[in-house]
Amino acid sequence: MIEIEGTMSLYLLWGAAMLFAGIVGGIMAGLLGVGGGIVIVPVLYHFLTTMGVDESLRMQVAVATSLTTIIATAISSTRSHYKKGSVDIALLKHWGPAIVVGVLIGTAIGGFADGRVLTIVFAVVALLVAANMILVRDRETDTQKNPPKSVWAILGVIAGSLSAMMGIGGGTICVPVLSFLGYDIRRAVGTSAAIGLIIALPGTIGYAMSGIGVDGRPPFSLGYVNVLAAALLIPMTVLFAPVGARIAHSIPRRALRICFGLFLAITSLRMFYDLIS
Repeated sequence: MIEIEGTMSLYLLWGAAMLFAGIVGGIMAGLLGVGGGIVIVPVLYHFLTTMGVDESLRMQVAVATSLTTIIATAISSTRSHYKKGSVDIALLKHWGPAIVVGVLIGTAIGGFADGRVLTIVFAVVALLVAANMILVRDRETDTQKNPPKSVWAILGVIAGSLSAMMGIGGGTICVPVLSFLGYDIRRAVGTSAAIGLIIALPGTIGYAMSGIGVDGRPPFSLGYVNVLAAALLIPMTVLFAPVGARIAHSIPRRALRICFGLFLAITSLRMFYDLIS
């Protein structure tokens, strides 16, 4: 009886954590175009550890489930940004194919790469991007840099690969890149929200297929995707993504850059802390 009560308490705590992560992830998705995964993955990983899921499977399940939630979040967030005219359709058509190639590569190697090495690389890059967003002032200009197609392709493959391996939307990488290239920060956020869908859909399919038949997965899993967690996360992310989008269009450009930079800095420092603890 005590064991059953303990199990029920654990699942109730799990459910509450998923709902909270969904709310925060949804707001972050709409506000910063990040898909919410950068919030959801750490929460999932922590509770998979608490539930005794094997260490070799935790990150794959967390990443795959996060990507699943990003599908719904990206649709909701993109619709909100599109209504405000901040989604660059031409850029999506131009950059999308390279990002998809990157997602396929990242999904293929995501289950085999050393997680600590990936975390170090991402934490360093995130901290550099945060410093750029906070310290470099946003110039009020309509001039946009137009790099060669080969550069766009390389950037797309890198963004897609890293995002698929980390279970995040494209905003963490794409917003700073587009901002550097002269895109208005709101347009960069809105377009990155749509890029999250380009990343999440093939990524989810890949992880769902690659995890079929793997022993030790938590209950209610389809491949590496935990359907139970996704069912709790998705309603909250969809509900709160438009809230974040409205906030993004109601605060100054500079404030949005600082907000995004602080968000990345906190995430990076948290990664470094986890590595040394």
